[in-house]
Amino acid sequence: MNTSRKASAASPLGVFERYLSVWVALAMLVGTGLGNLAPAPFAALARLEYAHVNLPVAVLIWAMIFPMMVSVDLAAVRRVGERPRGLVITLVVNWLIKPFSMAGIALLFFGPLWGDWVGPQLAQAYIAGMILLGAAPCTAMVFVWSNLTRGDPNYTLAQVAVNDLIMVFAFAPIVVLLLGVTQVSVPWSTLLLSVLLYVVIPLVAGNLTRRRLQRRGGVQAVRDFTARIKPLTVAALVVTVGLLFAFQARTLMERPLDIALIAIPLLLQTALIFTIAFLWARAWRVPLTVAAPAALIATSNFFELAVAVAISLFGLHSGAALATVVGVLVEVPAMLALVALVNRSREWYQRGAARVA
Repeated sequence: MNTSRKASAASPLGVFERYLSVWVALAMLVGTGLGNLAPAPFAALARLEYAHVNLPVAVLIWAMIFPMMVSVDLAAVRRVGERPRGLVITLVVNWLIKPFSMAGIALLFFGPLWGDWVGPQLAQAYIAGMILLGAAPCTAMVFVWSNLTRGDPNYTLAQVAVNDLIMVFAFAPIVVLLLGVTQVSVPWSTLLLSVLLYVVIPLVAGNLTRRRLQRRGGVQAVRDFTARIKPLTVAALVVTVGLLFAFQARTLMERPLDIALIAIPLLLQTALIFTIAFLWARAWRVPLTVAAPAALIATSNFFELAVAVAISLFGLHSGAALATVVGVLVEVPAMLALVALVNRSREWYQRGAARVA
């Protein structure tokens, strides 16, 4: 009995959250089924977008992020510079490793390995889509992954904010370099709207809520409130997965082989980048509350931006656009697996970080 209680207290996930992979798998199946059986309603929802940002999905992502934003202490964010190692890992992996490793993996798989299967034209298109994903690091969903691994909300916010600032200047040049496309039109409306929806608005709302709670009951009131609304994050995530799979249900049924061929190198890239960032953080003795979000930020992608650029450069029905969409479908299950890995390896990480000089 005592052992059970201790395990429960040590776990960063509640009962519902511990089975999150089950609910996500069900959402994937239900979304794909409903999208094929009743495509019209989901097509209408898919059209509700502005600047290539789907508004229903944006609302759901906002619901995921808001509980963590209530936990953010803006005064503590200013002290993040006292622990720069997490930021260094995030930025080096995101901008000096990840885009180039993605390009190398894409060229390997859709060159000598699978190029003959899909043909040279589609192979080049898939490579382009994967490169766009690799050059667009995550902005929004990382708050969810950080929350599920007990990440430091203040440090996570600082990591995302610095990352977004660099993305404004670095995204287009990296795409030009790796794709050899000189006429890259960055959809600034997509980039700015996403940052506004996924960072600025929830941060302001969360901070106002936090101040009100602190006036009523101090830090404990904040903790009680975030504990109560935490299931909202999980519920919104499950619904988001269902919607994404419903939106792409027809493509999933019509081109399953191509989707699998794109998904495999994307999963390999995910595992590679996470391993580099996580082991580097352990060797540097970075606290797990900082290391986990750092590794997960480096691993995940800003899929809205990648999809928007793929459509603007290559067209809605291009292979590049399909590759970015597969990135969306692959990312959530892959990131959930990494969240589970982080939580299960907590003791191993802390032992290693304590030993390493």
